[in-house]
Amino acid sequence: MIYADRRAAGSRLAEALRGYAGRPEVLVLGLPRGGVPVAAVVAEALGAPLDVFLVRKLGFPGNEEFAMGAIASGGVRVLNEAMLARYRVPASAVEAAAREEGRELRRREREYRGGRPPLDVRGRLVLLVDDGLATGLSMQAAVAALRSLGPRAIVVAVPVGPRETVAALRRIADDVVCPATPEPFDAVGRFYGVFDQTTDIEVKSLLARAADRESAAVGAKGEER
Repeated sequence: MIYADRRAAGSRLAEALRGYAGRPEVLVLGLPRGGVPVAAVVAEALGAPLDVFLVRKLGFPGNEEFAMGAIASGGVRVLNEAMLARYRVPASAVEAAAREEGRELRRREREYRGGRPPLDVRGRLVLLVDDGLATGLSMQAAVAALRSLGPRAIVVAVPVGPRETVAALRRIADDVVCPATPEPFDAVGRFYGVFDQTTDIEVKSLLARAADRESAAVGAKGEER
């Protein structure tokens, strides 16, 4: 165990990201569900706005926990082509998984923000946060999708992940911050004392709280003028 829970992981990650504190161009995006509690701690510590960025894993036929790819907001799809070829996964199976996960992705987009529009990432320095990395496919999809939206830079920020996955992400992100890269690495949850599934209610609550905090900060700045 490295972290007691996601809040503890967020505190450690915020320490590693303290150079971004107080910078108006910084925006924190959490990957639901488990990345949002971590991102919420980071955003509050850095004084930055918080939003979600939706990514859904495409499960391997017959073994849904094993990722053969991922999709993200904006219609981006990342596939493990070597795996698909090795196991001769038909294109129809990939399309079926993408349709099903696409429906869930759109549902969460509607539910999590409660009618609030997505935060504009154009020209921003985006800290893209999850509770950990395994294969990194979901994060790869998120980075690819964000690139199309015009941020100034993308920094992947996670509390824990395998060294090879961190190295792979360094090739597509502007930077990767990962305080712990233990070996051997078999699953993210192994390095947490408490790794319960984050609920939709928790995600919505954290986002609403962050939105209220940001509105209050904007109001305070307006009064100072």
